[in-house]
Amino acid sequence: MTDWRANTFQVRLGPPGHGGFCVARHEGRVVFVRHGLPDELVRVRVTEDRGGSFCRADAIEILEASPDRVPATCPVSGPGGAGCCDFSFATPAAQRALKAAVVAEQLHRIAGIERDITVEPIAGYPADATGGWRTRVRLAVDAEGRAGVHGYRSTEVITDLRCPQPVPGAMAGIADRIWTPGADLVVAVDGDGMRHIVELAPSAVAGRAESERPSRRGPDRRGRRDTDRRSGKRRTAERGPGSESPRTGARGHGDEGRRGGSEWRRTDDADGPEALPGDADGRGRRAEPGHDGEWDRGRRRDRSRRDEFDGAGSRGSDRSGSVGGEGVRRRAAARRAATHAARDEWVMGGSGRTVEYVAGRRWELAATGFWQAHHGAAQCYSDVVAGWAGLGHGERAWDLYSGVGVFAARLAGQVGQTGSVLAVESTRSAVADGSAALRDLPWLDLRAQRVEHWLAEHASSAAPDVVVLDPPRAGAGKEVVTAVTTSGPSGVIHIGCDPASFARDLGLYRSAGYHLAELRAFDAFPATHHVECLALLER
Repeated sequence: MTDWRANTFQVRLGPPGHGGFCVARHEGRVVFVRHGLPDELVRVRVTEDRGGSFCRADAIEILEASPDRVPATCPVSGPGGAGCCDFSFATPAAQRALKAAVVAEQLHRIAGIERDITVEPIAGYPADATGGWRTRVRLAVDAEGRAGVHGYRSTEVITDLRCPQPVPGAMAGIADRIWTPGADLVVAVDGDGMRHIVELAPSAVAGRAESERPSRRGPDRRGRRDTDRRSGKRRTAERGPGSESPRTGARGHGDEGRRGGSEWRRTDDADGPEALPGDADGRGRRAEPGHDGEWDRGRRRDRSRRDEFDGAGSRGSDRSGSVGGEGVRRRAAARRAATHAARDEWVMGGSGRTVEYVAGRRWELAATGFWQAHHGAAQCYSDVVAGWAGLGHGERAWDLYSGVGVFAARLAGQVGQTGSVLAVESTRSAVADGSAALRDLPWLDLRAQRVEHWLAEHASSAAPDVVVLDPPRAGAGKEVVTAVTTSGPSGVIHIGCDPASFARDLGLYRSAGYHLAELRAFDAFPATHHVECLALLER
């Protein structure tokens, strides 16, 4: 078949697909088109064509615009740019309608569930707001020491930090400094409004690539030399035992292969041709959010989610923007693997320890640990979970993929001293931080262990009344869902940031005799294609 890369042609766009594009057809092939809206007539340029039944393209000219189109709010994410803001050219209401359509389609196609979906703005965040919601950002640093974001499905670093997602002040001065070439940069603005900046040392793969470049030991913009530039506090990153990466707690550099991480995460996206945000070609990722130049995929866990700018987990492409070539893909996979290896951390601003608050309780965790990217998300999800759980004194609950225990704390408050809450999270640092924050709740047991192993050990335990799961982006999967339903809880609260894996898990619950009682979807990542879904399933 003829390679269409760089070809241009006109198409009429169809419905949105899962991944921030609209579906079109041209000469018998499916074309996944970014930067357009349903029903628009656009001229596209093909950006990727690996043969087969589909290719990818950018809308480079809008010939007939949708009434939902507005001037783009993000100057970084247009054709040939980053993947941070998929829908910054649509009204906020239209963005939420697109996400609702994708969630409804995934539920119908994968789980056989027919349901009208409404995507809600996060409480306290104006329905027509367009930016300033992201409190955690992960950036890449290029060979010249400039911070930036990865191009869409590319390893090239775009040193343009004008994306409107970060909260005011988060990016102040970042573009004016020289950082360590090949490093990643984590910027976090915590619940007290303090900004923390942490450099992650270049990974082994990035380091080797940098060593092949000509030496640049000259003075940086402030006259310091590379050899003595580090004035920050040095710290070695801690890795957790597994890849579960919760989105409501601290994360190490271990999973986000959260479904999260990279979540932002897992690489481990859900499978299926267009199942995943940023990886619509079906190569799963467990949690590496940020593969396509997004601030956080979100996010969502082991440095994959989402939900921080993942500077090290983008898909491979050459500098011309063409994608393909086994060597490029192998290098991209190697970079993703290296992201999860232990890396030194250098605190360059703030203390490196963020303070966060939910429901009147205070947590302290590493700036590089996982916390919800949207400033209002943790409180919002915690309120929904507490309302649906409705536990009484003396009852029992499990919180799986518990992070620092944001949900577990609410459940423990409901069951009281005569009840019990068992929580499990694979990242040891999250468990340590959660245990410190929750030491006044001795009936809450927070353990560091892989969820599937913990469930196997508790197969004969007393049945919980409610189970809460917030798994990585790839979902809980059959093994975990089967173990949960076999334990016989009256209710299960399941959270997902990927509509495809979320739908697959809901289908598993239905097969085990549970029905979908409630479902809420939140626009936790405005201007992007990402959406957070929470479901209440009852036996």
